[in-house]
Amino acid sequence: MTTRDTPLWLRRTDMGLRILAAVPVSYAVASLWAMALARILPMERSEATITATLLAFAICCAAVMWSFAARSGWRALWSLVLIGAAGAAITWLSIKGGAA
Repeated sequence: MTTRDTPLWLRRTDMGLRILAAVPVSYAVASLWAMALARILPMERSEATITATLLAFAICCAAVMWSFAARSGWRALWSLVLIGAAGAAITWLSIKGGAA
């Protein structure tokens, strides 16, 4: 199906999902991975926090680009949610395990 054959409401829904994935979800993914990386990077706490925060900026940019490069809005949204869940799981496991 080409873009002309797709109904207007479907194209608008797809764009809305991409914007949802690009703005709040990519920020959440970057924040979750910043927390995870700050806990698991093998350096001093302050250095790990700064390094994780700098990497989170790159993660956020990559997530925004992926939001508009994915085949569909749903694929962009759910893939970013799963990537964020992985970061949350790493954070949770490092807290539960008592890692510094």
